[in-house]
Amino acid sequence: MTHSLRSQQFLTESRLRDAMRGDIDACFQLGVSYSAGADGCPLDLIAAHKWFNIAALGGNSRAMECRAEISEEMTAREIIEAQRQARAMLGFGNRLAA
Repeated sequence: MTHSLRSQQFLTESRLRDAMRGDIDACFQLGVSYSAGADGCPLDLIAAHKWFNIAALGGNSRAMECRAEISEEMTAREIIEAQRQARAMLGFGNRLAA
């Protein structure tokens, strides 16, 4: 594994930990990474929508814009799945809803 790949993996894992602790900026950054297939994250619009949705609910207005942008590239079923995942994540100990 290259140094760059390890660094990207560490960054993503760190953001995931921060997001699970309720860090709205980390949620937004995960949305950006998944929507672009960057920072070691695969291109995954469902995951991106989920993280943008959580960040938007936390008050991040840019996340609302990004969520709307990627929604145009998603099917209704993909959006429903992303919303289901976001609800499940928000129910996880209510850490992210606080």
